[in-house]
Amino acid sequence: MLDKILGFLTPVIIYFFIFVLNAVMPGRWVTGYVTKEGTDEKLRYRLNGLIVLITVLICWVAICYAGWMSWDYLYQIRWYSLAGAITMGLIFSIVLVVPYPAVKKSFFADFYLGRLENPQLWGGRIDAKMWLYLVGAIMLELNILSFAAHHYLLFGVDASPGIYLSSALLTFFIFDYLTFEEIHLYTYDLFAERVGFKLGWGCIAFYPYFYSIQLWSTVDKPNPHTPTFLLVIYAMIFFVSWSLSRGANMQKYFFKKDPKKVFLGITPETITDGKKTLLVNGFWGLSRHINYLGEIGMATGIILCVGFPLSFLPWLYPLYYVALLFPRQVDDDKRCAEKYGPLWQEYLKKVPYRIIPYIY
Repeated sequence: MLDKILGFLTPVIIYFFIFVLNAVMPGRWVTGYVTKEGTDEKLRYRLNGLIVLITVLICWVAICYAGWMSWDYLYQIRWYSLAGAITMGLIFSIVLVVPYPAVKKSFFADFYLGRLENPQLWGGRIDAKMWLYLVGAIMLELNILSFAAHHYLLFGVDASPGIYLSSALLTFFIFDYLTFEEIHLYTYDLFAERVGFKLGWGCIAFYPYFYSIQLWSTVDKPNPHTPTFLLVIYAMIFFVSWSLSRGANMQKYFFKKDPKKVFLGITPETITDGKKTLLVNGFWGLSRHINYLGEIGMATGIILCVGFPLSFLPWLYPLYYVALLFPRQVDDDKRCAEKYGPLWQEYLKKVPYRIIPYIY
């Protein structure tokens, strides 16, 4: 019973530890893209995600190496840990929604989408959205390491290289995100979403557990002996897709920081109505949301690596991105149509494809 209780409390302990590190460890102050509600003042953020991730991993390895915890601990208590994260995410959502004034007529819409736009503590030292993404990313990485360790402990030298490759690509995904943490300040999540169940429960429970579903469903299976050339192809799918997602986000970031800045040899081409300006070339000339195609492609490469392409459960990861990003594209286009007016119609003629160039 004690082991079950400890397993249930494990994500709470880890998330609190991350909160403390996020608050006290060195970081750099940056000015974001989002403005304070009702003003033109830009919000400031203190970013130290990468150093917090590395510190947590060092502590995790040290604890396992000392024998105080098994290398596959999070796999062994995975269901109790998931239950604890689900509970914590629900409590967090209640605390961040219920006490605050209603935004929509429906309480359920408010609870799901949130009421507060950009809650911060101590003048931006802790930002709720950035902290949520940080705890989700770090917990996901710990799950990846623990699940991969379980596969090795189970099969030893007969373990599947595809499991390790999938784990490595997910690890790359996490380190890449935290390396370019500032770029996230210019993405849809930060300027368009509020903090409610969708974001709070999503980052605390869904993100760190569901994004590893291909490992949950395959690490206890024997090596499928995927041919090396296929693993190379799957890795290429991941990195080509990553270049679309990262390249698009970087181009938009530099454009918003300096509209004349050349990125990867791409000189910005724009359309304007004299007040507002839209970027229409480079990555953003391929489709209006080419970064979404990159996200879906990365998830596809990751799940193919585990070597069970006919198994349904791993496919839930890229299918989730499809279910999330295609409706988001529609909502974002509606928001942009309202914001830019006739300029948006001109933009649609320049960039007719929504997500997939020449197809959709």
